[in-house]
Amino acid sequence: MFATHQELTEAQRELYDWLADYIGRHRHSPSIRQMMEAMGLRSPAPIQSRLRHLQQKGWITWQEGQARTLQLLGDTRTGIPVLGAVAAGGLVETFDDVQEHLDLAPVLDTCGLFALTVNGDSMVDAHITDGDVVLMEPVSDPSRLREGTIVSALVLGSGTTLKHFHRQGSQVRLEAANPAYTAITLPADQVSVQGRLVAVWRQV
Repeated sequence: MFATHQELTEAQRELYDWLADYIGRHRHSPSIRQMMEAMGLRSPAPIQSRLRHLQQKGWITWQEGQARTLQLLGDTRTGIPVLGAVAAGGLVETFDDVQEHLDLAPVLDTCGLFALTVNGDSMVDAHITDGDVVLMEPVSDPSRLREGTIVSALVLGSGTTLKHFHRQGSQVRLEAANPAYTAITLPADQVSVQGRLVAVWRQV
């Protein structure tokens, strides 16, 4: 850990170690209630007190009242080693020496990052297929989105959809990445952009 970190009490260390294990396994921070259950506490007050001390001592960042904003500081992850290239056509030489690491921390540490499971094939031409998990970053100001950004959008009365976002004056066009689907054009006040695409996770 960094030298700027101050020593923790036993109770603070217990919570921090549990948080590190939980976040390492789930890739998101737990709720206050989950922390209470893990620490065997019946009130949120001791958890909130420990979190404040962990923040003051430089071990976490946290916005009080918003447990999901909690992030560990001084994380020792070094990334995934990039061992070379692989060809999808012919063969390429492989290398034994690791040249670099793929650092996923900037993605995983995005504030408010959330995941959605994709249902359907409307985004296949954007290389997003049925069953993929998309990682999304919350959007606070849709007017600043770049044209064509892939977003998760809540359409009033219809549900949530993953589409390319286009603004046309007072209207919004949600465009699929599959010619079999027609674009959805609606008044902007009927569309609520929940997040923009950050990454796609696919298990094989």
